[in-house]
Amino acid sequence: MVKRSKSSDRWLQRQRKDYFVRRAQDGGQISRAHFKLEQIDQRFRLVKPHQRVLELGAAPGGWTHYLEGKLQGGLLIAVDPLPITASQDIYLIEGLAGDVQVDEEINTILDGQQLDLVLSDMAPNISGVRTVDQARAMDLADLSLESCHRWLKTGGAMTIKAFQGEGLDHWVGALRKQFAKVLVTKPKASRSESREVFVVAQGFRA
Repeated sequence: MVKRSKSSDRWLQRQRKDYFVRRAQDGGQISRAHFKLEQIDQRFRLVKPHQRVLELGAAPGGWTHYLEGKLQGGLLIAVDPLPITASQDIYLIEGLAGDVQVDEEINTILDGQQLDLVLSDMAPNISGVRTVDQARAMDLADLSLESCHRWLKTGGAMTIKAFQGEGLDHWVGALRKQFAKVLVTKPKASRSESREVFVVAQGFRA
């Protein structure tokens, strides 16, 4: 029998006690992340029927599952190097956001159309060195913004996961020059002890 580490035991205990984990399991959602996007959307009204949406960092499919129920005939492109649980109506791209091949696939799918919304739940692989992890997280934020410059329509919106720490305030300040409205929010489904926040930007100035 393999003996679990103390950190593994703590993680399992936290999962068992987590309200949103239990709610996802009982309700058939892919993960607790479903409720983070749901709560953000309820506040900001981001997702509408028939939109064209790019979702980065989509695995395992928590946000994807929520979007499937909201777009109602829209177009959803989900990107991640890991498997994504989704219906056959979703365009799934296996790869890293920002890779040339991934960008080419997105271009092919859009075929000249522009996006209404760019979403990112990407997070860096945690090294345990806070400065390194924060720098990697800011690089992912830049990747999401680059996707907006490539494909987002004027007036479109972006929502990304970010982490409180060095560089975020400056990045958000610069973002306000590119979007009409920018807010940083932390939905109830995000664990209070986590540095995780979400940047919601609306009214893209292409």
